[in-house]
Amino acid sequence: MLLKTRYRTVDDEVAAAVLKLPNKQCSSDPLPTWLLKECVDDLAPFLSHLFSQLLHQGIVPAAFKSSYVCPRIKKLGLDTSDVSNYRPVSNLKVISKLLERLVTSQLTAYLSDNKLLPDHKSAYLAFCSTETVIA
Repeated sequence: MLLKTRYRTVDDEVAAAVLKLPNKQCSSDPLPTWLLKECVDDLAPFLSHLFSQLLHQGIVPAAFKSSYVCPRIKKLGLDTSDVSNYRPVSNLKVISKLLERLVTSQLTAYLSDNKLLPDHKSAYLAFCSTETVIA
């Protein structure tokens, strides 16, 4: 279940997260990001209810897990005929990314607020690096 946050309501948090999304989406995504942003006031209550129900039940729908995979060349100038010079890039649907970002932000906030993160943890935290751990 989505927790109470510093936002007035969970709907406000969902709306804020939608507005922060980059203006791009997966090729197979049925909902363009620009449309989601344009209709965020109407869709935020539905999305927050959907996400709360999914988290409460511990379910991530298969549609949220499917991605569009496309090969990208590792570096310019590499031989394009050699398959080993490519890396796969998976593009998830916008709704899946939104759920992931909301869970990550709430989990990180909870762990920080309750001092459950190790003192010397620097990976994946805002404004933290190996230099800040040493200081």
